[in-house]
Amino acid sequence: MIIFRSMHEDEYPGYLEYFIPDYAHEIASNYRLSDKDSLARARQEIAEDLPEGVNTPGQILLCLISRSNNADRHVGYLWYKPDTAKRIVFIYDFHIFNSCQGKGLGKQALLAFEQELRVKGFEQIRLRVAGDNTCAQHVYEATGFGVTSVNMSKTITD
Repeated sequence: MIIFRSMHEDEYPGYLEYFIPDYAHEIASNYRLSDKDSLARARQEIAEDLPEGVNTPGQILLCLISRSNNADRHVGYLWYKPDTAKRIVFIYDFHIFNSCQGKGLGKQALLAFEQELRVKGFEQIRLRVAGDNTCAQHVYEATGFGVTSVNMSKTITD
């Protein structure tokens, strides 16, 4: 069973240790930027999107907890932004720790999240997934997400 817990302020630095390099790698891979430029862009974007960390208004940062036999285990993160007026949630980041992948936890977490949102009156979950992240695409498709658009880019400088 997956439960959601608000991220504590003292957990935020650990989240950034995972998120910034991971996002920088995605930027480098998909936008063909240097490692240095990708890292700078990732740091800048997280500073702009979460200026107050876990206390940033309108942004929700959660820890994903796997509960079995009354033992809780932190297995990942979920960062999303709800739009109550439109009844839409946008997932900015969903991550199951590498050591916990391949056990169905991602699917469990997404389905539990969907159920929680449904109870709160939300009607749609949106997200963006990198074109080269086939593992994430598989998890999302297996839980009912469909492709709504395809982003493309071409580098025209040397």
